[in-house]
Amino acid sequence: MTNGATIPFNTETGLCCSSVIEAPLGEAEAVELARILAALADPVRLRLFSLVAAQVEVCSCDLEAPLAKSQPTISHHTRVLSEAGLIVGERRGRWMWWRVDPERLAVVRAALGG
Repeated sequence: MTNGATIPFNTETGLCCSSVIEAPLGEAEAVELARILAALADPVRLRLFSLVAAQVEVCSCDLEAPLAKSQPTISHHTRVLSEAGLIVGERRGRWMWWRVDPERLAVVRAALGG
């Protein structure tokens, strides 16, 4: 489970979704993969994800300048990525520190045939 959402698992691979190039996706797999890809479909979120992925972890406070967005906007986009299971946050003081969930990233790569 990720953030309270049920993730359908492929019993052969142990991943949430089959590779789209190996076999047609089932309905539940398609819904889950679409949710993940929708989170990345926004240009700001894709850049944010890229910034987080390029480091071991990053503070929300360090995302404002490179994205030229306000803290409330950063919070909105990190929440969407977090709900999709792509990033994981830890509160330290008043700031959130974000890192990519490597297992979830592996799921996306595998589903896309990579």
